[in-house]
Amino acid sequence: MASLPVYRWRLAPDGYATRRQLRALGLRPGGQGVAAQLERPRRRRGPLVAYLYRVDRALPVRPMTAAKWAALGKANAAQQICPNCRLDVGYRIPLSHGMCGTCIHLEEQCAA
Repeated sequence: MASLPVYRWRLAPDGYATRRQLRALGLRPGGQGVAAQLERPRRRRGPLVAYLYRVDRALPVRPMTAAKWAALGKANAAQQICPNCRLDVGYRIPLSHGMCGTCIHLEEQCAA
């Protein structure tokens, strides 16, 4: 079993990138495995690890199709409907509250 090369934080050679760095370049790993890893030491816990991929083997990001855009629009629209009052509030309802601001305010007034 071959082990991965490990580099210290910010000392990786050119030609390697993380997933986020690839995405910023308009690329994706494209099925390649992890080529190396970065380790950032910490005092009281294990090191932070970032996986690196080869830039020369990366593929371009696939474009969004019309069906994917439609599905994304429906998912976002569904998260804007309050389950209590059934109104489209125009913003994404946080999962921590589970209802729109108006319903939260009314519930607080009823509790007081």
